Amino acid sequence: MQAQLSFNPLAEINTELLTVLAVDTQTGKGPEARPTPTLLTSDEAVQAAATAVLSTGEYKAGVNETILLHAPAGLAAKRLLILGLGKQAKVTLHSVRNAAGTAVRYTKPRGIRELVLALPENFSESLPDAVAMAIAEGAIVGDFDSDTYRSDRKDLSIHSFTLAAPNAADQAALQSAFNEGLVIGESQNFARTLVNEPGNILTPSAMGKRARDMAAEVGLECHVYSTEKLHELKMGAFWSVSQGSPEPPALIVLRYEPTGIPEGPVLGLVGKGITFDTGGISIKPAENMDKMKYDMAGGAAMLGAMRAIALLRPKVRVIGIVCAAENMPSGTAQKPGDIQTAMPLTPDRPGKTIEIINTDAEGRLVLADGLTYARQLGATHLIDAATLTGAIGVALGQITAGAFSNNDETYDRFQAALAVSGEKFWRMPLGEEYADQIKSDIGDIKNTGGRYGGAITAAEFLHVFAEDTPWIHLDIAGLAWIDDNRPYIAKGPSGVGVRSILAWARSFSS
Repeated sequence: MQAQLSFNPLAEINTELLTVLAVDTQTGKGPEARPTPTLLTSDEAVQAAATAVLSTGEYKAGVNETILLHAPAGLAAKRLLILGLGKQAKVTLHSVRNAAGTAVRYTKPRGIRELVLALPENFSESLPDAVAMAIAEGAIVGDFDSDTYRSDRKDLSIHSFTLAAPNAADQAALQSAFNEGLVIGESQNFARTLVNEPGNILTPSAMGKRARDMAAEVGLECHVYSTEKLHELKMGAFWSVSQGSPEPPALIVLRYEPTGIPEGPVLGLVGKGITFDTGGISIKPAENMDKMKYDMAGGAAMLGAMRAIALLRPKVRVIGIVCAAENMPSGTAQKPGDIQTAMPLTPDRPGKTIEIINTDAEGRLVLADGLTYARQLGATHLIDAATLTGAIGVALGQITAGAFSNNDETYDRFQAALAVSGEKFWRMPLGEEYADQIKSDIGDIKNTGGRYGGAITAAEFLHVFAEDTPWIHLDIAGLAWIDDNRPYIAKGPSGVGVRSILAWARSFSS
């Protein structure tokens, strides 16, 4: 999709579809309250073209509510789409991001390939630059569809998307913010593309190749290792997951090293990359097992975030690690009751011994070695992302993802990042009582803590390997896959985490 800015008056833009956002500035209170749709533009021609339909009361400017006018009088555009943001008091940057996605997805089934969206005026205290960035993100994300392998696939993509800002006070700043939004949206879609791939296409080795190709494109240092390196590093936890599959594992290591910055934090981004998860010997039920191709969504989020970091160039050092493997049942697979030894942080420290209770609790095993390796490479702050537990979906539903942290200051940065990303995470507890549930009678720890508090005991397992290093764990299992189409995003992979991880990383920029 070609995307650009225009600073021409809205009435003069000749396009297939001009979209203007609206809010409900509701009048009256209680039973007397009436929706009052108000356009977020000062363009008199657009206001005049919409007056008749807005006065009927049939359109209320609800969230993502649309009404289409053909051949609007006084406008060069062939169509005028009015798109609602909901009640004015509840409008956020994320509302606008979603509206941009809704506008793009509105055009797809209608064969409209050219879209102009007017930058909303005076809708909140947010700066126009932030609004422009959110709109660019939403438009790019809205253009993605998951039907990659359909033989009768039709090109429904938008060929041209334009953000119109005729009253921009600082055109250069707006252009810069818009360009940033395009990078972020494209990086989220890069992650979604990876998650969408079937397990027979995106093997661990193939994921490593995709990472290497991306790194070469954007200027990241990248190394992809396999079995020999895992044994060299004594990554017994990671290797134990991969040993049941004929597909070799891939340890993906990316580095972003900006020049000319002083010594400071080194961020370690660690992602779970299980390219297909059968559960191993503790095999999953057949129903919905096909979705287990998305068990590498945490790794994909880290690759997407690293792509955006490379292109946006924050002044902070970042290491990205993705531990990719298949979890398969076979004669060589690990078994419940086995003891595995995780990677030692230093040669003089023994690795933690792990009692395998359930081979389907494999994500925490690969992340354990990934977190340790990030620390060994110099990471001073850690963040990991994984489709780790079904328990987080039971706790928070498919609306909010889980977040855990051992450090309030580090988590406060992440909380602030959510205001930028618009993604929903909820901080969950940690504590000694939960850590007690993963103590093993035969080894140091066991890889499950029982039925109750499953997302928390999984986080406590990872806490063992983060130790006192400031660390955030993101359990995105409930949000990584969207089961139904939404007005602003297609069903399938969501790319959740990319924007939040990026915003967190940028908060450290010196």
